[in-house]
Amino acid sequence: MLDDFGQRIRDIILSEMDLSRELSDEEICDLIGSVVSREARDRPMTIKDRAELERTIFNSLRKLDVLQELVDDRDVTEIMVNGPNDIFYEKAGRIQRFKGHFSSEEKLEDVIQQIVGRHNRVVNQASPIVDTRLSDGSRVNIVLNPISIGGSAVSIRKFPEHPMSMERLVEIEALSPEVARLLQILTQAKYNIFISGGTGSGKTTFLNALSQYIPDDERIITIEDSAELQLLGAKNIVRLETRNANTDGVTPITIRDLIRTALRMRPDRIIVGECRGAEALDMLQAMNTGHPGSLSTGHGNSPQDMLSRLEVMVLMGAELPLDAIRSQIASALDIMVHLGRLKDGSRKVLSIVEIGGYKNGKVEQKTLFVYDREEKRLKKTGELKAREKLADAGD
Repeated sequence: MLDDFGQRIRDIILSEMDLSRELSDEEICDLIGSVVSREARDRPMTIKDRAELERTIFNSLRKLDVLQELVDDRDVTEIMVNGPNDIFYEKAGRIQRFKGHFSSEEKLEDVIQQIVGRHNRVVNQASPIVDTRLSDGSRVNIVLNPISIGGSAVSIRKFPEHPMSMERLVEIEALSPEVARLLQILTQAKYNIFISGGTGSGKTTFLNALSQYIPDDERIITIEDSAELQLLGAKNIVRLETRNANTDGVTPITIRDLIRTALRMRPDRIIVGECRGAEALDMLQAMNTGHPGSLSTGHGNSPQDMLSRLEVMVLMGAELPLDAIRSQIASALDIMVHLGRLKDGSRKVLSIVEIGGYKNGKVEQKTLFVYDREEKRLKKTGELKAREKLADAGD
């Protein structure tokens, strides 16, 4: 955070900037260096202090102000802003309070507008909640004051610079080599796989890792609210992202719109980053109409809870009989991978469930693997029943 001297330097720089054109980062840095040299002549300052001052001023003008330090820290996985004075971050599974803070609510809102503006999103009093991303793909959720009573709230979910591979997940014991091999076979054989789990359980990370098993000659269409997937090894890929309506009359583009569009783009696989609402119906229909091997994720506390939530999501899109919905789910989904976060902060595959047919009013489930918390490992509990796709794939 800038002290009074730093704030005065920043104000001078703003007054001397040529606002008639877009200045490059290099030009901004040169201007900052020039003004600091001129204004700090009578102020003793070490090389380190001067570099820190110039970096802080640059971050306040061009980047994310006090948040930039946390964004640049590769070990930070989550940043939580609860108004201008309360900033927290997660590092090594622990949530800690950050020493810095914004100078005011207005400065926080300036940074928010900078974030949303880069990806043509709009957040204002008429539309105070938005999902977007940073330039590095980090996921951002914003809720403006006064909806967020204590000041505007910003949640940033950071992702690794290099997506985590399935081999790395095995190495950190998120799953066993046996389960990784099974998922490789199922993905390559085009089983429809749904990844469920709570907030922060690692669903997106796992989906990225699972994508490394998709053959590189297949055409993939990804569909997301806010583009954050980093599919490993994908060559023929089209990434689609939703768009919010704004006050300029721009029409919204929803996930449902994008799924319908994707069906006309000759996809081998459709990957929906996260199902949250009525788009679940379109996703299930896509899986049922010649697009096997599709992948998606959703928030659920257990496989059964996820199936129940999918029923509710479908009802948000169409008034269908419950029997029809459950039959659709049973025929569309093949495998559900459930993830969780343990008390020590580690993320694990907690169960692998095969989704069977629809019988006696229920979607049949068969647990293939389950995590034993006492033995701290995945234990095999059943054999895969539906092997037709394996036979078609030659496995």
